[in-house]
Amino acid sequence: MTEIPSIELHNGVKIPQLGLGVYKVEKGAETYQTVSSALEAGYRHIDTASFYDNEKEVGEAIKDSGIRREDLFVTTKVWNDEQGYKATLEAFERSLHKLQLNYVDLYLIHWPVPGFQETWKALEKLYKEGRVRAIGVSNFMQRHLETLLENASIIPMVNQVEFHPELYLSELLHYCNDKQIQLQAWSPLARGSYLDHETLASIGNKYGKTPAQVILRWDIQHGIVTIPKSTHKDRQIENKRIFDFELTQEDMERINRMNKNNRVGSDPNKLY
Repeated sequence: MTEIPSIELHNGVKIPQLGLGVYKVEKGAETYQTVSSALEAGYRHIDTASFYDNEKEVGEAIKDSGIRREDLFVTTKVWNDEQGYKATLEAFERSLHKLQLNYVDLYLIHWPVPGFQETWKALEKLYKEGRVRAIGVSNFMQRHLETLLENASIIPMVNQVEFHPELYLSELLHYCNDKQIQLQAWSPLARGSYLDHETLASIGNKYGKTPAQVILRWDIQHGIVTIPKSTHKDRQIENKRIFDFELTQEDMERINRMNKNNRVGSDPNKLY
């Protein structure tokens, strides 16, 4: 079984570079089976959120897996209507209870809605108390990060954003690298919206890989943590088979040039 490499965050915590996202995986049996099959396939990084309404099943699958807690990396997030200092602390307790965990590895502000500075203070408190091993943000563009950093005492360890070849956020990637903020890609496959693209197909043919594997490898070589979603075990295994080949610099640049600033999700700049 291929071992997934890890990246060290600026506080020394290691995060597996490939994980499983469970956005829009239905709560109940589907989430339980999806997480269970991923863990069986060798995944050790699971990304959920309060908003996904499936933390309970994620926790049950983790508990039933028999895998040591210290060998897992679990992320969850505080939703928009839970933000604010006191409300965030309460939301964290709810998430922890649903997950049946004593701590989470990474806790994120889900979106940069007004008041996220107070939310960040709550995350800093949780981090200092050892309730979370790392804290970060999601869907923050450079200007949101700059606002956060004006009063933050802790620099975010992670920024999770929509990132894929047709939304190649090169400036944000460079900014985060300069600040030692690890960029993480949600919806790295753009919900499958252009997996038949000629560039991806031709590069995939060269390596005997699928377009999805080419995109995920592109993420890896950009130093990004990537969390594709799949409810099917065979696809989970396929997504994991990206560590036995390497794209050339020419291939990387061809994929970079696919950028169209196309989003499959919401634009964070319209929220705040």
